[in-house]
Amino acid sequence: MAAAAAAAPGALAILQARHARLVAACCARLSPGWRLSGSWTVPRVDPATWARGWTPAAGGAAWRRGYSSEVKTEDELRVRYLEEENRGIVVLGINRAYAKNSLSTNLIKMLSKAVDALKSDKKVRTIIVRSEVPGIFCAANLPVPTIAAIDGLALGGGLELALACDIRVAASSAKMGLVETKLAIIPGGGGTQRLPRAIGMSLAKELIFSARVLDGQAAKAVGLISHVLEQNQEGDAAYRKALDLAREFLPQGPVAMRVAKLAINQGMEVDLVTGLAIEEACYAQTIPTKDRLEGLLAFKEKRTPRYKGE
Repeated sequence: MAAAAAAAPGALAILQARHARLVAACCARLSPGWRLSGSWTVPRVDPATWARGWTPAAGGAAWRRGYSSEVKTEDELRVRYLEEENRGIVVLGINRAYAKNSLSTNLIKMLSKAVDALKSDKKVRTIIVRSEVPGIFCAANLPVPTIAAIDGLALGGGLELALACDIRVAASSAKMGLVETKLAIIPGGGGTQRLPRAIGMSLAKELIFSARVLDGQAAKAVGLISHVLEQNQEGDAAYRKALDLAREFLPQGPVAMRVAKLAINQGMEVDLVTGLAIEEACYAQTIPTKDRLEGLLAFKEKRTPRYKGE
C-alpha cells in the first residue's frame, strides 16, 4: 500500500502527459486540412440569438449567456447554475484551451470538488457536461441525471468522461473514439469497462482494437450516443439539445429521478431477479415522500405538481 501511494503522483503525471499527447496526435491524424470549427467567445449575434438570451459582457469584447450566473470562475472548470425557466440545471464547462481539454491535476481536483458539492445539493435536478473550448469535449458518480454534450472532439479521456454520463448527445461533425492503442497503451479512465456496457462487448473490442474515430452519425448508429444534430453556426448544437433534454427532466419528482437512476445503474450489474429486488427497494423509498403525496394531489386537482425533493 505504501509503495502504491508513493507511486501515485508519478502515475498521475504519466496519465496527464498521455492525454495531452493523445489529443494532439489524433487531431493531426484526422486529416491534413482538418481544423476546429465554430466560435464560442465571439459568435455572430443576430436578433434571434439575442432573443434567446445572449447579452454583452463587460467591455463589449465578447458575449455571454444572460440566463445563468457563474458561481465559479477558475480557468479550467466553470460551474454555472442556470436561472429562470432553467433553474435546477447545472452546467459543468471544461475550459483548458491551451491543452485541448486534456486532464490535469487541477482539473481533476476541481471536478472532484464540484461533484462532491453537487451530490448534496437537493436543488440540482440535471447536470450537463460540456466543453467551453470550441470544437473539443473533454460524469461522474452523481445521483442526478448527467448529460454529455459533444460538439467537437472527444478522444481518449474526453470520450471516457462522456461515457461516465447517463446520456450523450453529439453534433454530426463531432469526432469521438478510444484511440489509446495508437500510442501502445489502453484506455485508463474507465473506457474498457463503460464502452462495452454502452454498445456491447464485440463492437467495443473492435473500436478499441482499431482505435477508430467515429463522427456523430456513426456514433449514433452503434448506440454510443442517443441523439445526433447538425452543427449550428454557433457551434453548440449538442449543448442546445442537452439543455432541451434537461428542461424535459425538470418537472419530474426529484426523489423519483434519483432512485430511478440508482435502480437502473445497480440493476444492470446483477441478474434479473436481483435487479427486480433492487427496483422494489428503490420504489419503497418513494412511498413515504411528500413529493408522492403532492403528485397525487396535483393529479386529483388537475394542476402542475410543485415538487420540493422531500
